Amino acid sequence: MWTEADIPDQTGRTVVVTGANSGLGLRSAEVLGARGARVLMACRSPERGAEALRRVLATGAKAELVELDLADLSSVRRAAADVRERTGDAVDVLMNNAGVMATPRGWTVDHFETQFGTNHLGHAALTWLLMPALRTRPGARVVTLSSLAHKMGGLQLADPNFEARGYSAWQAYGQSKLANLLFANALARHLAAAGLDVTSVAAHPGLTGTNLGANHAKSQGSALLGGVVKVWDAVVTQSVEQGALPQLHAATAPGVLPDDYYGPGALGETRGHPKPASRSKAARDDVTADRLWDLTATLTGVTPDPA
Repeated sequence: MWTEADIPDQTGRTVVVTGANSGLGLRSAEVLGARGARVLMACRSPERGAEALRRVLATGAKAELVELDLADLSSVRRAAADVRERTGDAVDVLMNNAGVMATPRGWTVDHFETQFGTNHLGHAALTWLLMPALRTRPGARVVTLSSLAHKMGGLQLADPNFEARGYSAWQAYGQSKLANLLFANALARHLAAAGLDVTSVAAHPGLTGTNLGANHAKSQGSALLGGVVKVWDAVVTQSVEQGALPQLHAATAPGVLPDDYYGPGALGETRGHPKPASRSKAARDDVTADRLWDLTATLTGVTPDPA
């Protein structure tokens, strides 16, 4: 039964965590910082990021704030350049944690559907742009967060932005989480082909009481839904401390292999300690993963690394 106590000493290691201002990202930053890592907390809001940074620094950890808006590819490029400069091209773990869930129809700065653009395109671009810093560190890892929701629907590569079909907030969320898993798979295969000592692995938190549910209710402008979410979080979901274990395991545990996928091990992967997680048939499709890889390069304008 793997717990935080099993995390090896992280002294001398540098970790980048996206969405580190709250929820799973903040918890991961706190835990890794407490184990000795230098944590770069990549956050969209400078105000919320600063408050989270104060919280992590108060524990005596080494932490810094990086401004990153995954819904703006120019911000992704600036953040990657900032991280590479600060670290001297030496990053041990990139934790692609940030995300939005079931948002109303909207667009990123670069006019991509909000969830596909934020959850997948932004993280894929960041990963490629930071690869020069990851490849210098022995045993570096890229941890990409997916979700049980990846099983909710397929990925339509001909219409990833829902321009030719009716928009469904949950279908779009499921598509973005499926894209996360497919990207982690393609990255693992490209890294192996290039002979790089970098491991691409994925994780999901099961049903965890983060702020995603509350943000979803707020985006819908529904007080009733907000009340339902509060009850759901209190009765059904597990704690953030428990929900962060799969991604912490993926980032630090010995024996993690390329393209592994971890989630909670109990009650249909909804709660519990980290165990290997199941994927939908669509998430195991290497052909679609490769097509997504190429499409992502075209849409973002970022050259894949490794090629």
